[in-house]
Formats: sequence, C-alpha cells, structure tokens
Amino acid sequence: MEEIEKLLGITPGKVIAVHLNYPSRAAQRGRTPAVPGYFLKPSSSLSTSGSNLERPAGCELLAFEGEIALVIGTAARRVAPEQGWGHVSAVTASNDFGVYDLRYADKGSNLRSKGADGFTPVGPALLLAGEIDPENLRIRTWVNGELVQDDNSSTLLFSFGQLVADLSQLLTLEPGDIILTGTPAGSTVVQPGDTVEVEVEAGSLSTGRLITKITQGTAEFGDFGAKPKTDLFQREEALGTRLDNSLPAELVEKINSVGTATLSSQLRKRGLNTVSIDGLTSTQPGKRLVGRARTLRFIPGREDLFASHGGGYNAQKRAFDGLRAGEVLVVDARGEKGTGTVGDILALRAQVNGAAGIVTDGGIRDLEAVTELGIPTYHAGPHPAVLGRRHVPWAIDETIACGGTAVQPGDIIVGDADGVLVIPPALVEEVVADAIEQERQERFIAERVAAGEKVGGLYPMDEEWKQRYQEWLKTQ
Repeated sequence: MEEIEKLLGITPGKVIAVHLNYPSRAAQRGRTPAVPGYFLKPSSSLSTSGSNLERPAGCELLAFEGEIALVIGTAARRVAPEQGWGHVSAVTASNDFGVYDLRYADKGSNLRSKGADGFTPVGPALLLAGEIDPENLRIRTWVNGELVQDDNSSTLLFSFGQLVADLSQLLTLEPGDIILTGTPAGSTVVQPGDTVEVEVEAGSLSTGRLITKITQGTAEFGDFGAKPKTDLFQREEALGTRLDNSLPAELVEKINSVGTATLSSQLRKRGLNTVSIDGLTSTQPGKRLVGRARTLRFIPGREDLFASHGGGYNAQKRAFDGLRAGEVLVVDARGEKGTGTVGDILALRAQVNGAAGIVTDGGIRDLEAVTELGIPTYHAGPHPAVLGRRHVPWAIDETIACGGTAVQPGDIIVGDADGVLVIPPALVEEVVADAIEQERQERFIAERVAAGEKVGGLYPMDEEWKQRYQEWLKTQ
C-alpha cells in the first residue's frame, strides 16, 4: 500500500468499478445498459506497475480489462453531471483483473472473482485532470507485446462526469477514491508467463505502460468455501467470444444412425422411462434433430408481470440471441397451445446462430414461414396469437418441464419422426453404442424373419440364435 500512497499521494478508501461503458464491449456482450452499473473492489486489491499477479490455483479463466481510472481529488456528494469532472484530480491506467472460475459464487458482487490481492494494478504515472481533455483519452492494452485493446473515451456510454454525479447521489466520493471506468472490447484470458501492459494517453501526455506479469498460484482452496468452477457461459464471457457448443461430429453421426425408438428402449433398460417430450409435431418430419439443450421457461400470463418482464430485451429474446451452434432451445410453455411461443423472426435468429433446432410444448406462430426456414421445430400446434395472451417470458438456462419430462441445460436432445427424447449427457455414449448394437441385431432378426424363420427363439434371440448371429457378424 505504500507504493499506492506514493503514487496517489493519499490512501485510497474505495475502489468502484463500472460494469459496461464502452459500446465496443457492450456489443461484444450483447447488451447495452440504459444506466451505469457498479461493483466495489477492496483497496487491498490495488497494486502498482511491475507487480506479479497470481492466477489462483485451480483457476483457468483469468482475464484482463484495461481501463482508465479516475482519482477523486475533492469530496463529491450530490453533484450534477456537469460538475462531476471537477472533482477528479487525475487519471491513470488500470487493469481490472478477474477470475471467471469464481464468478458463479459472487451473486453479482464480484468479490471473489475480482477482489483478490493485486487484482487492480494502477499507474505508473498520473495525468492531472486540469491538463487533459476527459473526452479524448486513448486506452490501449498489450499482451506479450501484441496490441489487443485500443479505444477512446470519446465513445463512452457514460461520461466521467456522469459517473461521478451518479455515484455521489448515494455515497460520498472522498479524496483518493478510485473509479474504474470500464473496459473496451478485446478483453480475454491470459496465462501464467504472460505480460499485460496498459497505457492511457492524452495527446502527447502518457501514463506510461502499466506492466503486470502473470504467475501461477499454488495455494489450494479449502473445503470451507467456494472452489473454482466454470461452464460454457463463463468461458465465453472470459474469452470474449462465442464458442461452438456442437456435439462431436463422430457422436452425432452415431446418434443419427439409430432411431429414437431404439434409443428409448436403451434408456428404459437403464431405468429411465420419463425421457420423451410428448405431444409435439415437427415442421421438418424428415429431418433428424440432435443437439445440446438450452432452456427457456414461460410462466402463466399475468398483466402486471407481463408489463415488467414481457417487454424490451426479455428472457425470450435473450434465449434466442444466446443460442450457439449445435444447441436446441427447449421451451417450457406448460403445454399451453392457445398462443404462439415462437414465430418466424425468432426461428430465423436461431437458424442464423447455427442452432440445431427448437422444441416447444406450446403453440407456434407463422407456421408456414417457420417451416420454409428448414430449422427443425417441434411444437404443440399452430396458433396466431402473440405471446402475451397466455405467457410471461421468465427465465433461461434452468431446469424446466417440457412435454411431460424434465429438461436440463446440456441434456442431449434427439428427435425424428417418432418424437423427441432427452438423454442425460453422462449416458449418451453408452446408450448410443448399445443402440447401434441393438439395431444391428434387429437387422439380422429381420433378415431371418423375411427368409421365413419363426419369431419364437429368434426374437429375442436364444442361445442358438445368438451363436448364429455371431457367425453372421463375421460376414458383414
């Protein structure tokens, strides 16, 4: 902390970070906030240029975020946006590091993921507020010498003055407090051994490069708190890119080689009887559907809840926008057929995203147009009414009910002319392997029945027929 005090000339009391503030980053995340959002970082997370930063043991998703940091010079309480910049004494370069492996446990606070010691390097020099134009600051970040972020404060969604004014409505900003003003597009994951550098320029003036070297931590997390854990969403957020969630091509080929009837019998042998999504019709009855489940849940329509959750960028729109290649959106509409749950525009969005298909136990609008798109869409029947007649879009990516069975995100969805099955991902390999063998045996049995053999002892095969089946296999 002595080095921080030497840099700032004062001991920082608060470190406040802005979630999203650059249009480039908002576009990358797929959401643009109407107002600023914030989180606190402890002052113990501060460090200076040249420091090493440990990636905690067991974590893999340590990401950098080059940012412009404001240093408060005079106390601010209930100031106007046009007065906000006047309470800033200086700016400097900063890096808002975070481990996405712990984000699940934070519930939005970012304390574990971004509050660790050294996770907020600042420096190496200050640019005095009176000598710079706050609307023309260049922010750049390099990883191992390669430029990865390059943006300007002129593009900010929320100006520096607005941030100071907004925060001062509820809390007093005190001298030495630091506001991290958001990161532009380009943030991604770094590895032990990498060097990250951030610089802020104001014309000919510069903070110099804020240098942070990444090392590997060795202290394991204890059993008394949250441990590192990640999923596809956090991986995408950390990497700053959309990942392909398709099943391996070889597995898809194997799944497509057997019917849902055979897969159903194999699931039944494993004690799984309630794994079919019932009562649906496909827009593409001749096409197979195979993919990983994403889920969307509607609750019964209620006017006040639809007013608060039905408009704008609601759960339904987020679900379709968020689909990745190889995924199937499964919709819990409670079997309610009296309104549409998907129409041609949303089905087109799913198709453009590379989704494998859509499954809803509710109604479908624009049936002819959705059919023409070609994306397999299983539904309970056509209906012209809009969503708000019977439903409120409520939640995505949670366990739902659809067509009489439970569906979890990540489940394997398989559909054909016989219907739609839900296969637990942990069982899919063995279920498919046994289904392939079952159909091979059934092909042998069908050949023998066609040749005039009686089904007694043949279907199912007794020991004699099993031996003859082994001989038959040698000829295939």
